[in-house]
Amino acid sequence: MSDFDYDLFVIGGGSGGVRAARVAAGEYGAKVGLAEEDRYGGTCVIRGCVPKKLMVFASGYNDMFQDARDYGWDVKDGTFDWHNFGGKMRAELDRLEGVYRNLLDNSGVEKFDARATLKDAHTVTLSTGEEKTAKHILIATGGRPVRLDIPNAELGIVSDDIFHLDKLPRSMLIIGGGYIACEFACILHGLGVEVTLYYRGAQILNGFDDEARGLVADQMQARGIQMHSGASVLEMEEREGGTFVKSSTGQEKIFDKVFWGTGRKPNSDNMGLEALGIAMGRNGAIEVNEYSQTGVPSVYAIGDVTDRVNLTPVAIREGMAFVKTVFGGEPTPVDHELIASAVFTQPEMGTVGLSEEDAAAQEQIEVYSTSFKPMQTSFAGRDDRVMMKLVVSKANRTVLGCHIVAPQAGEMIQLAGIAIKMGATKEQFDQTCAVHPTMSEELVTMRNPVRTS
Repeated sequence: MSDFDYDLFVIGGGSGGVRAARVAAGEYGAKVGLAEEDRYGGTCVIRGCVPKKLMVFASGYNDMFQDARDYGWDVKDGTFDWHNFGGKMRAELDRLEGVYRNLLDNSGVEKFDARATLKDAHTVTLSTGEEKTAKHILIATGGRPVRLDIPNAELGIVSDDIFHLDKLPRSMLIIGGGYIACEFACILHGLGVEVTLYYRGAQILNGFDDEARGLVADQMQARGIQMHSGASVLEMEEREGGTFVKSSTGQEKIFDKVFWGTGRKPNSDNMGLEALGIAMGRNGAIEVNEYSQTGVPSVYAIGDVTDRVNLTPVAIREGMAFVKTVFGGEPTPVDHELIASAVFTQPEMGTVGLSEEDAAAQEQIEVYSTSFKPMQTSFAGRDDRVMMKLVVSKANRTVLGCHIVAPQAGEMIQLAGIAIKMGATKEQFDQTCAVHPTMSEELVTMRNPVRTS
């Protein structure tokens, strides 16, 4: 008979925590408990990837009306009904939350709709007043959006709020230049909102390939998004007609809504971690080793709360590696190398591997890149451009990075990521016959480097 109530207690009902819990219980026979203080599914399902992608789909129809006419269809522009769309979106999120709950139930995981904190290395305290003990504790509490520390910052909404607006604003200021800010700038513009973007840097999407993010910025501006680099918010106050904002670049304007897209912070506050001696970074990220284990051997952490690679599929893989390590007897370090990802701007950006800048800093490279007007939108008379880019090692010809800016770039980069994860060389790309006519055929037809460094 075990000395503990559970073999595993998971704190957090998002994608990573739910996967770890149900696999440990369903496949390894562990007795598992899980506590979630909000909604099951976590950021991705409830207030992130899924509703955001539904909004991406909705915002794309604005261009489609004009494209349809250019292709000979007799169609009229429609009007977007936020109330109708929002209701269907929230119903879909409710359905998905039910799926997550059922997955746990069917695996035999005991659920607690409560906040959990750590009392000691093997005990969690629930907000219901109960205490539960476990041989292993897994923290999977994710992260949350943050506002900058300025007076009246609370006047601006964050990404969690965008899905619950009663109506769409006529104008919105989005503060930030990261992927969340840029994605919602494109989404809201596509839904008919007048969008202004303030970001402190010289360019948006810091950390991504310079050429790729430059094209995304150009296309966003060409679509009519007002973009202001080097802009910080100095003042914010409520006034008649909306929220008044004064920027460091001299702009003063009243917006219907202000949206903080200024990053996220791990959900590790007030959990009792410091008292146990669990180390955390400056932003509250729980520090773990390659097996997701904290400095307290019985306590592990996965997902955004560790601030390693903050992507849902990564959290799921971390959860699986944890289960194999702890319950499967297979020590499995987490593989964070060559993770493909997408930024759902319009156009999308897909990326895997090193940017040109990072690759050049570590070795000599060749760059193969092309930018062109794709057939579909060119025929419709639009000036949209796309880009395909490969960064190649001069020493061994391995493709170090692939960057795509194009409609459906996320779909393309998933497949390119397989080849690059396998260590494909430029010559192996060249030996692959093109699928014509497609945008992606350019990935296997670029013969001459545009530059070396």
